Amino acid sequence: MTAKRSNAFHDVCEYDPTDPEGFRSGRFQPPSAASADALAVKVYELPPGQAMCPYHYEYEEEWLIVLEGTVRLRTPAGGEQLERGAIVAFPPGPDGAHKVTNDADQTARVVMFSSAREPAVAVYPDSDKIGVWPGNADDEVILHRRDGKVDYFAGETDAS
Repeated sequence: MTAKRSNAFHDVCEYDPTDPEGFRSGRFQPPSAASADALAVKVYELPPGQAMCPYHYEYEEEWLIVLEGTVRLRTPAGGEQLERGAIVAFPPGPDGAHKVTNDADQTARVVMFSSAREPAVAVYPDSDKIGVWPGNADDEVILHRRDGKVDYFAGETDAS
């Protein structure tokens, strides 16, 4: 069997037309293109002025590699510019919070990867949201934490 291939520099990134201004980035998933699934790998194309996603953290280690261009990275330690070839690891939990934005005049391309799989949880500190992706699209949810917080036994009845 021939190994399946993908090209992080040349494969076409697809854009979601429903993404709001400031978050209009394209992406493709090399493992899907190469029929692999042991890692979550996504290549993002970031036009000028756009970000991949809101500031967030997950409960899996994530990695970022800048393939082309320059991006601004925001973490709990502050902001910094990353150039082509930069590699950054984000630990699980709040210390690994991050946001990647293209403040330059040219399109940037980055790759994000982790061992994350569904079910997955992401926390968005700026907007006090939490997202849950259990593996079934019908059960996916993003809630404001202050609105959605309930007691563990809320709504439960005696099972006897």
